[in-house]
Amino acid sequence: MSTEIRSGCPIANTLDIVGDRWSLLILRDMFNGKKTFSEFLNSPEKITTSVLTVRLNQLSATGLVQKELYQSNPKRYQYLLTDQGRDMLPVLQEMCRWANKHMPETWVAPEKFMEKRT
Repeated sequence: MSTEIRSGCPIANTLDIVGDRWSLLILRDMFNGKKTFSEFLNSPEKITTSVLTVRLNQLSATGLVQKELYQSNPKRYQYLLTDQGRDMLPVLQEMCRWANKHMPETWVAPEKFMEKRT
């Protein structure tokens, strides 16, 4: 991971990596099977192409996501979770549980997303 540490606080350092408005949503989409740039653009939150490009590059630079060429002409990439990225799943699941408990208007995450994975 190539992130400068500004303090010893684990929450502050985690937020430096995924604390923006979009990174956790991109990870959510990856856990739900999305891999390509166009698939991420189709999410209901309507991320812009410029923001998506920046966030995918940041997630790749911090080691949560791996960019992989899957087509050479024209060049097209897919984005895959690394082990470090997959370790974020319990965090996202707990966020879902918290929101469902305290914000009744939120939708329940798909059962497959909420399953414990090893």
